Amino acid sequence: MRPRQSRRRAAQTVTAATLLALAAAQALITAPSATAAPATPTTAHSATAQKVAGAQDRAARAIARSLGDQSWRTRLSTAVLTSPDVAVTPLAAQADPALGSDLAAADHAIADAKGLNGKVGSLLQLRLGASSMRAALADGTTPWVAAAVSDDDATAVTAYDSRGNAHTLDARTAPDHPVYVVDIDGSKALAAGLDVLRDELAKSGVRSDAPGAVNTAANTTASGRSAAAAAGGFWTTKIDAVELSDDEEPWVKGAAEIYTLVSGFGQDGKVRVDPVDMPYLDYDGTVYRPNQILVNWSNYKYNLADAVMMEDDGDTNYHDLAVAIAGALLTITDQGAYIPLVDAILNAIPTSWWTDDPDYVDSWYTLAQNYNGTYYGARGNGWMTVEPYFVQEF
Repeated sequence: MRPRQSRRRAAQTVTAATLLALAAAQALITAPSATAAPATPTTAHSATAQKVAGAQDRAARAIARSLGDQSWRTRLSTAVLTSPDVAVTPLAAQADPALGSDLAAADHAIADAKGLNGKVGSLLQLRLGASSMRAALADGTTPWVAAAVSDDDATAVTAYDSRGNAHTLDARTAPDHPVYVVDIDGSKALAAGLDVLRDELAKSGVRSDAPGAVNTAANTTASGRSAAAAAGGFWTTKIDAVELSDDEEPWVKGAAEIYTLVSGFGQDGKVRVDPVDMPYLDYDGTVYRPNQILVNWSNYKYNLADAVMMEDDGDTNYHDLAVAIAGALLTITDQGAYIPLVDAILNAIPTSWWTDDPDYVDSWYTLAQNYNGTYYGARGNGWMTVEPYFVQEF
């Protein structure tokens, strides 16, 4: 699932006065698109994207060469036909130590490029490129191997055979010949990445809850905790339904991993950012009904917060993202009234992230605790139906 965006990022510094005016006047349902201007067109990928793509390509070549061994080829095809995603590194390590070593090196390179610590483990996955290839694979056809692409606009895909030959394939039409796709375990990488994001934000002085902590009252002041306790719980904004725009994509491209950065001023009057994992958003053009808590209002000083929805196309460096966001938000101080933070977050995203598939999906300005209904993102790329929800203490 890859909701397509125009290549945009915020291009101007928004003054406190402008943001205050926006907070007073902007209704969420009619929110204009984020203040953003088209980035200069370029085909260069970010350094992270290059490193991740290079590691996946090396893994694809190594796996393709290994398929000359019939016993291993049969074992791998059985695994792929049984499971939609195969953790290929540990499987290879059992059958071929040399291949296992090559894939472990690729795993390490990917984790390092994404700013993840060494505890994340193996990230490489193998899947069949399309369901239409199952019959040929089951009949014993030796598959080719390709690395997953992150570019929505890719027109060609390179696949390798067991002799090391490269085959150029149409990215929009799946070939008849079976193709294994080397991809990243996005859910695993995102979970580890959001932990890194939270930790690095905290180190930089931006308070942040763990991705799964929005369901708990975690106020930063005694008065906040007392208020929540007196109420016997705390108010939240819950997502009843959500949908992102649909888009035609290359068959070799894997599913995006979606997360949202909820931002506002904490009970201590300082900017905070709370990451919310949205692992259910697998496909665009599909309505999901997650009943997921998006905002825990006991964390915030004002009755307004922003939500910036992002995706990890496999090329996100969470350490760099945290440092960039913290650097931008720490310059914003509490002026005694709510200040939207969407534009500051978008401005913080490195320019190189906008040279391929933008990691920015959509944004919702000035969410309020009493919002109840369907609200469209500022870029028109998605909508959410939300409602106030009180979390009762036991």
